[in-house]
Amino acid sequence: QVRLAESGGGLAQPGESLRLTCKASGSIFSIAGMGWYRQPPEKERELVAEMDNDGIIKYGEFVKGRFTISKDDPMNTVYLDMNDLKPEDTAVYLCNAANRWGRDNDDWGQGIQVTVSS
Repeated sequence: QVRLAESGGGLAQPGESLRLTCKASGSIFSIAGMGWYRQPPEKERELVAEMDNDGIIKYGEFVKGRFTISKDDPMNTVYLDMNDLKPEDTAVYLCNAANRWGRDNDDWGQGIQVTVSS
């Protein structure tokens, strides 16, 4: 099992920036990639950004150049830099570790609240 410790997030005003951090521990060998999903209030969970072990990145369509995912492999850590935040970015953001033996076995963090409001 992979344990994911999320940090960052909180309250931001529209146009501001935040950084989310997720550090993995435990069964690191099982990780095929790491990323972030989010669940806005009363909506479905959606992909924000993910990066596989080869450095291939996917972003959610809504990102439109505002967010950047990066990782520090030796530290088993993935970052999400969010710029030009909008109220519609308000959501619980969850760190994800993709399992190399199938996405049904993915591990998830507990989630961290991001609220964008003036």
